[in-house]
Amino acid sequence: MSRPSDSCNPFLPILKNAWPVLVAQLVSIGMMVADTVIVGRYSTQHLAAVAVGSGLYATLALSLGGVLQALVPIVGQYYGAGEQERISSSVRQGLWLAGLLALLGVALLINPRWLLAPARLEPDVENIAVGYMRLLALSLPASLGYRAFHATATALGQPRPLMLIAFLETLGHIVLAWCLVGGHFHLPALGATGAGLSQAIVSWISLWLCLWLLKNNPRFTPLQIFTCRETPRWQAQKGLLRLGLPIGFSFLVEVSAFTLMAIFIARLGTETVSGHRIAANLSAFVYMLPLSLAIATAAQVAQSVGARNEALARGYAFAGLKIACTFSVILAAAMLWLRTPIAWLATEDPKVAEVAAALAFYIALYQFFDAIQTVACFALRAYKISLVPLLIHLGCFWGLGLGFGYWLAFLAPVPQGAAGFWQAAVVSTVTASLLFGGLLWRVTRQRSRTE
Repeated sequence: MSRPSDSCNPFLPILKNAWPVLVAQLVSIGMMVADTVIVGRYSTQHLAAVAVGSGLYATLALSLGGVLQALVPIVGQYYGAGEQERISSSVRQGLWLAGLLALLGVALLINPRWLLAPARLEPDVENIAVGYMRLLALSLPASLGYRAFHATATALGQPRPLMLIAFLETLGHIVLAWCLVGGHFHLPALGATGAGLSQAIVSWISLWLCLWLLKNNPRFTPLQIFTCRETPRWQAQKGLLRLGLPIGFSFLVEVSAFTLMAIFIARLGTETVSGHRIAANLSAFVYMLPLSLAIATAAQVAQSVGARNEALARGYAFAGLKIACTFSVILAAAMLWLRTPIAWLATEDPKVAEVAAALAFYIALYQFFDAIQTVACFALRAYKISLVPLLIHLGCFWGLGLGFGYWLAFLAPVPQGAAGFWQAAVVSTVTASLLFGGLLWRVTRQRSRTE
């Protein structure tokens, strides 16, 4: 593992580390697709339970996992500075934090009826969702342990193991869920419960692989993570939480914005909300590209900051922006061209396809700006700046995205319906890109002057 140097081309390390992260993210989406297909073939009631339960679980898991993203700037900066012992201690403390966060998450999920109450599900569907979410609670500690490993691997510029684990986890889940949901190979047909059980099993296997790699893989053995026992230290935990809590809250804001948008749009009818669902899935899918580039960029920026090379850190930050913007233009053009065929791939209902294709137009509009705000936000976190990005997320995604979107959808002189929320999403993303881009430019310029 080589640290950044002045002689390296800033574009190459970002591209080299981004593509394994991208593949891992896309493969992981296959687990959600598999649950939809497998459970959907079993029962519509069970699919409804999985749709609601998995959405709530994902919101909680991503928010708690976001707190562990604090390891990226911390480990990355220590790595850039060559302080190996501090890396090892930080990873151990991160694993302890993952366990503590898991206790909180499990406590919320073990009796999830209060979380399900706003959805107003039918009693039978709610009972199915309760059993499903209780099994997901068993997977949460392993999932958070994996997020700690994910943050460590990306901070060290070693994302390829993530791709391998994602492949094995998704493949294992597809096979096991198919067996448990439908009762194949003489196993009981468990429906949605089988999907939850499968996810719990493969999550713990994935965590075991992560720990095995930390102990035995040559890329990680120099860290000697398990050579000594270390209890949770308050100062270390305090540092992780100070940086990680705003990041986790930012994740909550972004995820919940789309969740609440779907709840509001549901008032407009089944066809409209179904079309919105297809568009939202497409948006999540294409977001994986700027997200992967942002993760790779943040790791290189953090390493350069740790090496006290502010000029190189600035170079990495803006190289990441240039790469993301270039790919986003290509992606937006492809979406404009293919949005109608993509919508028809997801549904056979012409009205639903029409709604999805119309909403996908707005996704193409904000791609360029979404790339800027995503990469700039992650780069700022690499500088250990997380509170201001949270405030920007709150104002843009909850204020403009939801507040202004609700007004456009229902209260404007000419109500725009579902399109109103997506029009507001364009406005909020453009605003976020200007604020994040301007803040990153100011921070990097000031730090370069003081170098």
